[in-house]
Amino acid sequence: MSKVPAWLGRVGAELTRMGERLDERRAEAEAEHGHVPPPPAEHIPPPPSYAPDIPAKPDPVTAIPWGIRVAGEAAWRLLVLAGTLWVLMQVISAVQIVVLAFVAALLITALLQPTVARLRRAGLPRGFATALTAIGGFVVIGLIGWFVVWQIVANVDDLSNRVTDGINELKRWLLNSPFHVTETQINNIAKSLSDAIGTNTEAITSAGLQGVTVVVELLTGILLAMFSTLFLLYDGKHIWEWALKLVPAPARPGVAGAGPRAWRTLTAYVRGTVIVALIDAIFIGLGVYFLDVPLAVPLAVFIFLGAFVPLVGAVVSGALAVVVALVTNGVFTALIVLVVVLAVQQIEGHILQPFILGRAVRVHPLAVVLSVAAGSLVAGIGGAVVAVPLVAVTNTVVGYLRRYSQEHITRTQPPPHGSAAADVAPPPGAGTSEPAEEFTDPAEPGHGDQRDRPE
Repeated sequence: MSKVPAWLGRVGAELTRMGERLDERRAEAEAEHGHVPPPPAEHIPPPPSYAPDIPAKPDPVTAIPWGIRVAGEAAWRLLVLAGTLWVLMQVISAVQIVVLAFVAALLITALLQPTVARLRRAGLPRGFATALTAIGGFVVIGLIGWFVVWQIVANVDDLSNRVTDGINELKRWLLNSPFHVTETQINNIAKSLSDAIGTNTEAITSAGLQGVTVVVELLTGILLAMFSTLFLLYDGKHIWEWALKLVPAPARPGVAGAGPRAWRTLTAYVRGTVIVALIDAIFIGLGVYFLDVPLAVPLAVFIFLGAFVPLVGAVVSGALAVVVALVTNGVFTALIVLVVVLAVQQIEGHILQPFILGRAVRVHPLAVVLSVAAGSLVAGIGGAVVAVPLVAVTNTVVGYLRRYSQEHITRTQPPPHGSAAADVAPPPGAGTSEPAEEFTDPAEPGHGDQRDRPE
């Protein structure tokens, strides 16, 4: 009986070792499968019945009023847009000469491209038609510039004598006027002007040196505009097709349809502006010529160029003609020139522009004033010249894309059934005498008018 407890002790020890080995194997298996048993959850006693209920905190987004959330969403998007526009304006300012030269090339191309198209329809090769049109256009511009310089050089002596006589006449008028101006005051004003010129000699010299830089930049811009015009006239269609490839595929059909319409608007604007400017220059120049005002031809050319800056250009060029008439021929001639300028400009604003430009490039006068002011602040005279055609083209593109988007949504939506069809608004143009504009997919073959694209 004494051996029984020893045997039971060995059995218990063996069972203990087996349990330890089983625990080790279980731990190894769990380690191999990456499974770690969770620690035992701590028992949290429930709150006592007399404790108050604490409501859960609301989501911070729902705590902000809806109007403030909308304003915040719009604000950060506007900040991103403003930052993008600022960066774009900085880039444009850095390459201002290149941008203005290319825009000038676009305007010249819009004026000359119909001539290239007519020559090609007459059977001339594309390269020969482009070269003939470009050379002819540049020769005409060069001859006009040479004629203006020749007229100024030929009349400079007569103009100098007339200016001297006009200043003396103005001095005598001031002495006899009711303003009680004395000769001493006039001499003091003349002496002050002379002293101002003498003390600012260095500033005038630096301005002259800066003018040399401006001339160099102007010549560079002219050369860039000439080369750009040649390539746009010769290969404008392929350039437009390459530009379309940069547009994302979902937006490409709408942009492909807006491009010809934008080009049509730009062409109409340039043609109409040239015709209106030519009429202004001819009639005001004839009036100045028959009144025996010197430099009639240079003044007419200046009036022609000033017409390309809406509102401001007409005022400045007309004022210059009146001042030249006042200094050279006296007050009565200046008043007659003023009447001629105002009459021609009134006819231009109320008859010529609406009739020639039409509704395609109609822009509100407030938009014209603001765009010219903004363009002049950004890029000077060049910005003022391109501001209005840019606004007109943008207006055309935005209007077409909006209508195209509405038409696309109408085509993709299923047609209404039953009584719901009566609640749908009639299509554009229904019930009116004007037919609705038909929108087709620009990606389809044969879409668009090839005459509206630069070739």
